[in-house]
Parts: sequence; structure tokens; C-alpha cells
Amino acid sequence: MIKWLDKLIPRSAIVVLVLLTAGAMVGFAVVGHLVTRYNANQRARGRKLYAQGVADLNSGNADRALEDFRAALTSDPNNSQYQLTLGRALRDTGRLDEAQSYLESLWQRAPESGTINLALARVAARRGSLVDALRYYHNAIYGIWPSDADVNRRNAQIELIEFLLQKSALAQARSELLALAASLPHDSGLELRTAELMVQAQDYDDALAEYERVLRSDRGNAAALAGAGETAYRAGRYRTAQRYLQSAVNANPHDSNLRDLLASTNEVLQTNPFAHRISDAERNRRLAAAFEGAGQRLISCAQQRGIDLGTVNPPGSSLSPPASPASPLAALESRWLATKPDIRRLRYAGENDLPDVIMDLVFSIEQQTAQDCGEPQGANRALLLIARNRDTADQ
Repeated sequence: MIKWLDKLIPRSAIVVLVLLTAGAMVGFAVVGHLVTRYNANQRARGRKLYAQGVADLNSGNADRALEDFRAALTSDPNNSQYQLTLGRALRDTGRLDEAQSYLESLWQRAPESGTINLALARVAARRGSLVDALRYYHNAIYGIWPSDADVNRRNAQIELIEFLLQKSALAQARSELLALAASLPHDSGLELRTAELMVQAQDYDDALAEYERVLRSDRGNAAALAGAGETAYRAGRYRTAQRYLQSAVNANPHDSNLRDLLASTNEVLQTNPFAHRISDAERNRRLAAAFEGAGQRLISCAQQRGIDLGTVNPPGSSLSPPASPASPLAALESRWLATKPDIRRLRYAGENDLPDVIMDLVFSIEQQTAQDCGEPQGANRALLLIARNRDTADQ
């Protein structure tokens, strides 16, 4: 009897062990199944909440959308898309600290991501932080994009340039624009946009080159003609401006701005005594007209400011000592009176330096009166423009 029990017990232990192991495996399987179902349900709940958040955001209910996105992320905490969207929504509603926290957490996991760096760049731009914006925008420009990499990088670079222009960081904007222009595909829309940004950055020479790049392949492009004309005008290259503005006005005769620019350009070219290809007689006529016009502008500005120029004794007056000029306008009037007798000597070819002396005084008068009395019109405006762009006015 005892021997029989000794033989039975070991066998029973093995059976029990097998049964326990089988039971444990079944239990683990059941638990695993329940966990899988729970996670799947949580992910499904997250998808539903995320979709609801997108709908709320599109309908303008930002606060409700944020609640939905937070709940979606709680349901699926490892979902990068939910975290990115929540960070963007927080940024766009002005919650910059919280937005940066979520986005930096993502960045730690994928610092090369163009999408995440662009989101952080926009947070920095919202803060007005030039250093951080440059860092993250450059990361986005040179980062990894899941699709349309060239387009996304170019858009990020344009966005950076627009931010730099808003911050009046013109030198940095020009540098980025040159890099952008060098990598542009042949696309008139992109070339025109780049030219417009160059104008805003006051890089008129490169802007003109971009407009001309468009015109080489599309000679009748109205936007490029108008842009080239306006840009050449701003650069003080009035002969070039005249050519493009005339074509632009012909293409769009009802544009009053283009007509005004063309009229101003024509007046500069007809007034400039330093223009090439004019006779000595025409040069002298223009010099005399400029001198007389500047004198009239001086008197008019003095009257506007309530300054009595008659109190200043001209050089050579019998009164001694001469009165001290009470203002820059009075001093200029004294110089104008002293120079007036020399106008008669313009007809002599030997007076090579007199045109420069006359025009230096004319330019001084036009610049001072513009400062004291505002921008002039007509021939005086033309003289002021020539004063500002003497070296390029005939280009």
C-alpha cells in the first residue's frame, strides 16, 4: 500500500504542475487579450477625440479643441501627431509656454524633423525671438520632411524671410533672399514673389534682376513689367525705369500709380542737366531752369515756415557787417543770391566747374526744403530725385 502511494504522488505533482502551467498560460493570454482590447479601445477613443478636436478647431471653438486634443493624447500618449497638433493649437491660441513644452518634447525624439522644427520656429516668431527663430527655421530648411521636401524647405525659407522683414533685419533678410534665389526653379510665380521680397528688403538691384529673369521668358508679363519699372525707379535708375514703366502703362493704362511713376520718371530725364547725349545749349538751359526753380522753392518754403529771407544781407551788400543767417534756409538764400550773377557765364565753354557749383547749390536747396517743408512736386521733385541718385539717374 505504501509503495503504491509513493509511486502515485510524483505522478500527481507533475500533473498538477502541468495543469498550473496551462492555467497560467491561459490567464496570461486572457490578460494579454484584455490589455490589447483595452489599448485598441483607447486608440479608437483617441482617434475619435482627435477628429472631434480638428472639427472644433475648424469651427472656431479653440478651447474645446484643446480639451479634445489633450484627451486624445491621454488615450494614446505615444501618438506624435496628437502631440504635434496640440502644440500647434496651443501656439495659435497664444499659450506659448505650454506649446513649447509639448513641441520640445517631440524635438528631443526627432531633432532632425522639418515639421517639428517649423512648429518651434513659429513659436519663436510669436515670441519675437530672432535668435531662436533663425535656429529653428534653419533646422526646418535643412531638416527631413516626409514628403515634398523641396517645397516645404522653400516655404520655410520664405516664412523666415518674411519674419526677418517684420523685425527690420534687412541684412539677414537679403542674405536669405540670395540663397533662395539661387535655388529657385524656373517658376514665374516664385520669381515674382522673390523679387517682391527683395524690394521690401531694399535690395533693388537683385530685385530688378529677378523681374528681368521673368521677362526673359515672358516679355509681356504685366506684373514683371510693373515690378521692374517701380524697382528701377526706387533704385534711381530712371532711364531703365522709363522703359519698363512705359510698357507697363501700355499694358495697363488705367493704373494711376504706374502713370504717376512714369510722369515723374519722364520729368527727371527731361530735367537732369548731367544726362548724356544732350547738347551744351540744352545742358545750360536745364542748369538755368534748375537754379531758378530751386530759388522759387526756397522762397516758398521760407514763407511756409514764416522766415523773412529779406532780413539777410546778400554778399557784396553795402551794409556792414552782414546779418547772420537765422536758419539754414536763410544761409542758402544768401548763397543763391551770390551765385546768381554766374548764371550768365554758362554760355562760355571754359567754365567747366560752374555746372557742378550750380547743381551742388540746387541739390542743397532741394534737400533742405524737403526736410523743412515736405516732399516737393513737379520739377522740384525731379531735382530732389536727381540729388538723391546723381550717379544713377541717367542709367
